[in-house]
Amino acid sequence: MSAVSGIPTPLLILVAAIIVAGIVARRVPVLRVAISIVTWVVLGGLVLSLVHQREQFDPYIQRAMQVLNLQDQNVVGDTVRIRMSPDGHFWARVSVDGVTRRMLVDSGATLTALSVGSAQAAGLDPRTPVMPVVLNTANGMVRAQTARVETLKLGTIRAYDLPVVVSPAFGETDILGMNFLSRLKSWRVEGRTLILEPHHPKAENAQS
Repeated sequence: MSAVSGIPTPLLILVAAIIVAGIVARRVPVLRVAISIVTWVVLGGLVLSLVHQREQFDPYIQRAMQVLNLQDQNVVGDTVRIRMSPDGHFWARVSVDGVTRRMLVDSGATLTALSVGSAQAAGLDPRTPVMPVVLNTANGMVRAQTARVETLKLGTIRAYDLPVVVSPAFGETDILGMNFLSRLKSWRVEGRTLILEPHHPKAENAQS
C-alpha cells in the first residue's frame, strides 16, 4: 500500500472524494449535513493516525498519550497491557539491545523472529547453524539464520540471552514468539487487551 508523507493512499482518495461530493452537494441541505459529518469523522481519524505515528518517535507526545491513557501499550503495576490494533493483532513496542522496534506478538510462532534490518540495527551477528533452521511461514518453508539478543525489554519485562531467527523472508516484520512468552509468569487476553506478567519485573525507566 503506497502512501504520501505517511498517509495511506486510500485515505487520501477518500478525502478527495468527500471534497468533490461536498462541492456537488452544496445545493442539497440534507446531503450537505451528511457530508459535513463524514468529513469531521475522516479528519479526526487522520489526526489520530498522524499522532500515533509521531508518538512512536516523539517522547513529548508519548508522555501526553500516557497521561490521557491513549497509548496502545501501558504498564499497570507489574503488568504490561497492550491494546488490540485495528488490524486485529497485538503490536508491542520493544527494545532489542537498545534499538526500539514494533513487534507482532504471535503465540503461533515458536521462535522470536527479526527482519534483517532489525538484526543489523541491533548489532546482531546472525549465523547459519550446523543444523539448518527451516520455518513454515505464510510464504512457505524458508531457511533462517540464528542469533541471540542480549537484552530484550518490553515495559517492565526483561528477557536476557534470547535466541532469535533472522531471514530476508520476514520482510520488515519482527515477531515475538513463544520462546519469549514462555519466559513470562503468565500472559492472557482479556477482551481486546493482551496482559503480560513478568516473573521478576524491572523498574521501567522509560516507556519501551
